[in-house]
Amino acid sequence: MIPQEKQSVMNWVEENKRALSDWNQIIWHYGETAWREYRSAAWYVERLRAEGFTVEEGSAGMPTAFCATWSNGNGPVIGGYAEYDAVPGNCQAADTVERPRDGLSKYAGGHTDPHSALGIGSLGGFLAAKAVMEKYNLKGTLKFLGEPAEKVRGSKPIHAAKGYYDDMDAAISFHPFYMLPLCNTTNWNTHCAVAYAVIYTFTCDQPQTWGSTNDDSPIPASHAAARAPGATDAVVTMYTLSKMYREHMLSNSMGWSMNETILNAGQATADNIPAQMAQIQYFIRVPDIDMAENVMRILDQNAESAARAAHCSVKREWVAKSRYGLANHTMADVTYQNLVLAGAPKFEGKAIEYAQEIQRNLGLEPMDKPYLEAVETLIEPQEAERLLRETLPAWQEHFTSDDYTEYCWHAPTVRLYIGRPALKSPKPGYSYPAWVMNALGGIRECIDPMIVSASKTIGLTIVDLLTQPDLLQKAKDEFVERTGGGINGKKWIAPLCDYEPPIHFRWPEYVTTERGKNQWVIPAAE
Repeated sequence: MIPQEKQSVMNWVEENKRALSDWNQIIWHYGETAWREYRSAAWYVERLRAEGFTVEEGSAGMPTAFCATWSNGNGPVIGGYAEYDAVPGNCQAADTVERPRDGLSKYAGGHTDPHSALGIGSLGGFLAAKAVMEKYNLKGTLKFLGEPAEKVRGSKPIHAAKGYYDDMDAAISFHPFYMLPLCNTTNWNTHCAVAYAVIYTFTCDQPQTWGSTNDDSPIPASHAAARAPGATDAVVTMYTLSKMYREHMLSNSMGWSMNETILNAGQATADNIPAQMAQIQYFIRVPDIDMAENVMRILDQNAESAARAAHCSVKREWVAKSRYGLANHTMADVTYQNLVLAGAPKFEGKAIEYAQEIQRNLGLEPMDKPYLEAVETLIEPQEAERLLRETLPAWQEHFTSDDYTEYCWHAPTVRLYIGRPALKSPKPGYSYPAWVMNALGGIRECIDPMIVSASKTIGLTIVDLLTQPDLLQKAKDEFVERTGGGINGKKWIAPLCDYEPPIHFRWPEYVTTERGKNQWVIPAAE
């Protein structure tokens, strides 16, 4: 028989699921991107204060981060978090056809994973636990952080380095599933890997010293003179060199990735004037820290070469350095057992109708059961681990990346994945366009089942950690063993962050101009 405290968690979520749905709609429609989630962060701060939390805004020097705490006396400190950053270029309406949200460019931000539901699913679990703590006088503290810019692994390495996780006894990380077999389960051994992100800024500050001068003209940058290559040429050279050298950075026998984006280029008209400044960002996902350092060594070399060739100087600045994850079987097991109790999401009624309408609009025959079986089916952590390992080299201990891993080195941490709406392929080899999953994440009837399941599972797990001291001690003992002595133990990895929050770059964002309020920086087509 389920204990009354845990039944109360389930009851609270059921009673408040409409509010959770409404809250998710707010964050989803904000669609704010990394380091610029102003409205989203403000909403969480106001909501948490209304729920009785003490909230520090702008935690660790990040304007869109926060740290909220609520205590019911001496007891364990349980941590968790919300993410709320969206992705540029994914502005999809909550609709069954491809179109941007009303009044916005298709290049605006939009939730893909979606982090909107990630945050509300986590918040729901913590608020359910708080209600139960008050009802049954359970002692302990809830610590709920706002973690911006996850898409560039932004805030968690900084929060970790600034000590925000140091007082936690356990932490819960939830994410909507994004790959199989990690769906409706918890991570067992193979946690996420290392991620480094860096920006190179090229500047052409002395174009007049390029080549020979034109003695016939008193103007240093004559329109008839050969100009210095400049910053745009430097970025193009850097881009090309790094593409060419990719296979010379690390072995191709493993899963790793390096992606780039140009944040700025030129800062000049198409005139005979050298481009003054340009910036390119690199994002690296690799199994371990040594590999990340090796990739950075070659990127630095390429940047110096590109700068010299284009008559520029170059400066490297960090965006993120996140550690790989650390397993905790005790946390994984208790959270999975609570997921069993909460139940996997079930997509019924209007959720099926919306899915069928999408299929029909894509010229497909609507299915009676349009959703992947996996998003409604539980899988034990050990079995998910076995299936995941089938695709990885035996030596590779970590895979993909996410900066929840920062929590793992400060407290026993679980990684929970719950199924989000995803459609079956009508035939082998068919892939739905990306807008489909983005749209399903914004249609409340489709995304709400995941939020409810997450809220229940997280709330139930918090109650177990507060009411079963032996269980929490077992998780902490495992943490000590895996780190070789706990914090500062012989196998413990200290925070890698040795930089200030990278908030001053030209991150894509919404702007307010005469054409409207909260418009994307790229205007919508008329």
